[in-house]
Amino acid sequence: MKIKTREYTVDDVNFMIHIWNEVVEEGIAFPQEDLLTWETGCAFFKSQTYCSVAVDMDSDKIYGLYILHPNNVGRCGHICNASYAVSSESRGMHIGEALVTDCLMKAKQHGFRIMQFNAVVSTNTHARHLYERLGFKQLGTIPGGFYMKDGHFEDICPYYYVL
Repeated sequence: MKIKTREYTVDDVNFMIHIWNEVVEEGIAFPQEDLLTWETGCAFFKSQTYCSVAVDMDSDKIYGLYILHPNNVGRCGHICNASYAVSSESRGMHIGEALVTDCLMKAKQHGFRIMQFNAVVSTNTHARHLYERLGFKQLGTIPGGFYMKDGHFEDICPYYYVL
């Protein structure tokens, strides 16, 4: 399987919504609680600075996606944020690495200077190891900053990367 990343199209939105909602429903990584519909999904992805999908070059199947957008406004508008979603069936296939690597390049192309992740859940060890391997630095720990779907709280670990 050969994976490429490319900018999303409206034809991708149903697949993107499915993958996004899968992560939201798991309730262990994304802060969102509401699932996307066709209408809210179209608006959500369109509102981002950039969205990309990870696609199998042979089958054109979508395995993951990311969204890229400013983390703040005005004097902090040069700091961006991103979220990554990989389908459960393709986890462990290095889709996340392809998405993060592409996202860092696109963030720089869009004029951002820093990538900041506000709320990486401490128990999301696969993501944390990937970010650290790619050069992200952890800023600290916010005790009990993430409310898990099962009702308990986990620490969050903010990260940053200088583009």
